[in-house]
Amino acid sequence: MRKDIEIPEVTKVHVAIAHEWNEDFLGKDWNAYLINDREDTIETVLVVSTGYDGETKTATFRHLIGQVPPHSFAKIELLQEEVLKLNNEFYVTFFAEGKLFEKRFVFKKYEVSESALRPIPQLNLDGILAD
Repeated sequence: MRKDIEIPEVTKVHVAIAHEWNEDFLGKDWNAYLINDREDTIETVLVVSTGYDGETKTATFRHLIGQVPPHSFAKIELLQEEVLKLNNEFYVTFFAEGKLFEKRFVFKKYEVSESALRPIPQLNLDGILAD
């Protein structure tokens, strides 16, 4: 029975953490984004995020994003500076092509830093893409 279950591979969907200017607080914030580089809209997008390292664990957050049109992005959440010293996991599920897709994106502890920033053209910001 297990052999009959098709688990489609997620391609052209990414999670990025960008460092951007916050006009309200006159400082830079770390924000997580979901990027859809597919040719179709992804629907019923749900992102579950958590930070962890051994015994230390953050609360688990669930974000219902809804739809993300092709070649666009949606903001997931603001990340506190203290959370960046933990592994940060974003578990993304969505529907496309009449199928359910899922993928786990992880930013390893201390991976998100000023020195690791690279241009992310889809966001027009500097940031880091998850593995």
